[in-house]
Parts: sequence; structure tokens; C-alpha cells
Amino acid sequence: MQPTAFASLSAVSLAKRDTAYHTYAEYLSWHADLRYELIDGTAYLMSPAPLRIHPEIVGEIYFQVRAALEGKPCRAYVAPFDVRLPKADEADDRVDTVVQPDLLVVCNESKLDERGMRGAPDWIVEVLSQATAVHDQTIKLGAYERAGVREAWLVHANDRVVSVYRLQDRVFARPAIHEMKGVLAVGVLADLRVDWERVARG
Repeated sequence: MQPTAFASLSAVSLAKRDTAYHTYAEYLSWHADLRYELIDGTAYLMSPAPLRIHPEIVGEIYFQVRAALEGKPCRAYVAPFDVRLPKADEADDRVDTVVQPDLLVVCNESKLDERGMRGAPDWIVEVLSQATAVHDQTIKLGAYERAGVREAWLVHANDRVVSVYRLQDRVFARPAIHEMKGVLAVGVLADLRVDWERVARG
């Protein structure tokens, strides 16, 4: 089954803050009442509070993942959690991409610090909405690919399907499309699975 709910939304994306080029140093100074993501120097205003289904899906996946990772070196986090994605070895204040995945798992503790993390998570999950779908499937997914995120799940809540992207030779392979039924394993993390019957109930 192919996701279709957002196929006609090619003109819908998140509002840009302005046309200027920004860095993480500026990002830290912006008003806390408004949340932005920074991708290639462009600041995108994050959407208002999503529909109830969004935090329900994110919360249930996190609950399952957090329990499965108990006693293991990997850690799970949910937004808001800043992920800085440097392009090379530039200092933090020069980083121009900072994102907040709905959910992420990182297994390299050296990437974590008091402000969040620097570097690519091993696995991310984004739950799409009408306001974010185009942005998440193009601009944000491209940033994850360039940074080396090993696996990305885009959850199409309306269609009840999930698109699974796995990194192969530094690029995301064609996504595998799964219905939100049964149990789906995370390919890059051993023994980590999501039970969609629990996620999608109701």
C-alpha cells in the first residue's frame, strides 16, 4: 500500500523565518516561545500543536522503545530534543542544520551533551501531518540522509502506513512501505521492534 493522504500537498510546507542564512549560534538566541528547525542555514517555523493522534503515536512508540532499550547502551528521546548535524568538523556555532525528530535512538553516547546531541542518530521516526508532510518527506529527509542517519521511519497516520528508509552506500534506498499492522523490526537495531497493534489502537 502506498501512502496517499498527502500526495496533493506539494504546495504545503512549513513557513520560513526569513531568507537569511542562519547558524546554531543564532538559533540559540531565538525566542523560546517559537520553535524552529534549521536546515542548511534556512530556519523553518515548526507547526503548531498537532492533532491528538500525533503525540499518541509518538508516545506509544517511545514507551515500547524505551522498555526494549532498558539495560542497553542505546538511548531514546522525543522532541523537543536538538540534533545538530554538522557537515564536517565545524564548531557548533557554525553548524547550520539543527532538527528535532519526533523520536530518535542514538547508540553512541559520545554524541550526547547537555544541549542534545551532535551527529546523526541511528534511527529516527517522524509522524507526518498535513502541515509537515512535504517538508518531512523532502527537505528534512534529505538532511537525515546527508548526515548519515542509518534508518528513518515516516509514519503516515491517516493512511496507517509507515515508509522505512535505510541507508545504503550513503543514500537512502527506495523505501519499504508497511501497513501499521503486526510487529515491525528496526533493521539497524537488533531486537528492537514496534508493535503497531498497540500503537494504532483506537
